[in-house]
Amino acid sequence: MTRKVKKLSGTLRAAAQPGTAAQTWLSRVAWAALVYNILVILWGAVVRITGAGAGCGDHWPLCDGRVVPHSFTFERVIEFSHRLTSGASGLIALALVVLAFRATPRGHLARTGALWTLGLILLEGLVGGVQVLLGLTATSTDPARGFVQGIHMANTFALLGAALLTALWASGNPALRLRGQGRAGLLSYLGLALLLLMAMAGAVTALGDLLFLPEGGSVGISTVKKDFAVTASIIENLRVVHPLLSVVGAVYLAYLAAWLRRERPDAQVTRWSRAVWALLGAQLVAGFVNVALRAPAWMQLTHLLLACVMWLATVMLVYRALTTLRLREVSA
Repeated sequence: MTRKVKKLSGTLRAAAQPGTAAQTWLSRVAWAALVYNILVILWGAVVRITGAGAGCGDHWPLCDGRVVPHSFTFERVIEFSHRLTSGASGLIALALVVLAFRATPRGHLARTGALWTLGLILLEGLVGGVQVLLGLTATSTDPARGFVQGIHMANTFALLGAALLTALWASGNPALRLRGQGRAGLLSYLGLALLLLMAMAGAVTALGDLLFLPEGGSVGISTVKKDFAVTASIIENLRVVHPLLSVVGAVYLAYLAAWLRRERPDAQVTRWSRAVWALLGAQLVAGFVNVALRAPAWMQLTHLLLACVMWLATVMLVYRALTTLRLREVSA
């Protein structure tokens, strides 16, 4: 009896330690950081859609050569506000790192995830700065802009993935073992890579739609012919890649979701498999509507939001599928 009382007393004292409260805050901040970064990404798309990328001139990280510009145009308000919100995401990521190191023991994966999140946010800002300094904004049709835009999108998705894993680990979810997963691992990694390529191609297509939409906004066979004309730029040439890759990718991801649900039977795997199927359908419909309506701003934002959610749902599906074996080992 005495031992049980001492053990219970020790458990209560541990629960009352500041670290418990810190872990709760870590989890909350991690999930908030994920949601906030999605909003920042959408606002970044507004900068591109409105052509406000050159709102601060060719200055970075300053705006028009100043910390706070003396005058504001419409483009400058959009661009400057994006820089402020992006800077705030960096501060949130820094707070996440501090909380992770205070609330978790050495070697905890939440620390690794927080550091990756901060590093990718810094890289995100650096890529954006390169675009500004090289003049790859507003109405620039430089082919290098398409390349940088694709890299930007890849980093964006990597950032969201890191933020999601950080939130999961901060909330007490198990570690992710990448090795020894067999065919499930191979197919999952291929699916994530394919989805990443689809997103990068989508960024180039969105840029092409912004810069090279035909007069009158008509989209059809004439548009495709123009994309492969002798005078067409490489951005126009690549614009057709995204819809073709999306069809192939959707078929593969639908297969992957069904296969993982069968091979790794688990309630969470089933849930996220169904979510991926639903989001695939929604994203394909959104893509067709986006083309039919000649890529209006609100539809581009909807398409991008669905792409972000689709990526996160696929990461969740893979994470749950690859941690199923680990959970079985622990329970055994």
